[in-house]
Amino acid sequence: MMRLAVALLWLLHLLPLGAIAAIGRGLGALLWRLAKERRHVVRTNLRLCFPDMPEGEREALAREHVKLVTRSFLERSLAWWASAARIRRLVRIDGIEAFKALAAKRPTILLVPHFVGLDICGTRLALEIDAVMIYANQKNPTINRLLRHGRSRFGDQLMLSRQEGVLRTIKAMRAKRPFYYLPDQDYGARDAIFVPFFGVPAATITGLSRLARLGDAAVVPCIAHMLKGGQGYLLSIGDPWADFPGSDLEADTLRMNRAIEQSVLAMPAQYYWVHKRFKTRPPGGERIY
Repeated sequence: MMRLAVALLWLLHLLPLGAIAAIGRGLGALLWRLAKERRHVVRTNLRLCFPDMPEGEREALAREHVKLVTRSFLERSLAWWASAARIRRLVRIDGIEAFKALAAKRPTILLVPHFVGLDICGTRLALEIDAVMIYANQKNPTINRLLRHGRSRFGDQLMLSRQEGVLRTIKAMRAKRPFYYLPDQDYGARDAIFVPFFGVPAATITGLSRLARLGDAAVVPCIAHMLKGGQGYLLSIGDPWADFPGSDLEADTLRMNRAIEQSVLAMPAQYYWVHKRFKTRPPGGERIY
């Protein structure tokens, strides 16, 4: 079954982006009806993060999100198999020259929140820079292999597992290899503190502040935008944060969450709401999902 699914994905990558997007949205509408557990997760996350939003708007946002998540999964086939020339055409990068100039002078961390377009945008970025990335092994070995392939098929990318620790990451940053960092999911209580995310206490890893300090690195926001239909993607690389890290680890971590919140508010349907962001609870806290 998995071989058949991979073969279908390979065939999909031969289609125009607009056709893949339409198929993804249609399949997402079907999955909304079938994926009961993830539907519950999306609804719960949106209810917690947007309590003042009218219920009808939240429901429409939830349905749109599942369509975009499904579309993004099908469009990963482009990250896995499309030519470099096609990926360059599909994904535009704003701010890349300024970032390259900064990265040539000092260590850098790209702060990459979990938006649905991050995979193909990450592949596009690999055509511009050689980075270090930390990955989490997936349960399915085929998907795991394809995800790693998509992120490392261009350039000289350094892929490190979460089990390999921070020393190799810091060493790579000090050698002027940018760190492509995705710290905004619930990885459990280890190395995490509870700070608000849209007003909800969320177990948030403190790595951004600690790594920036240890590596003397600049933190630069890196936001993936999925555009409508066949218009492609936009990867926006912003300006480095001023006065970061500060003297307070919790304040730094809260600053990260608030920065991500602002990006989410600009395109709420594209944030990864299918993830159980509030699974880990403070001591004595009730289970959410």
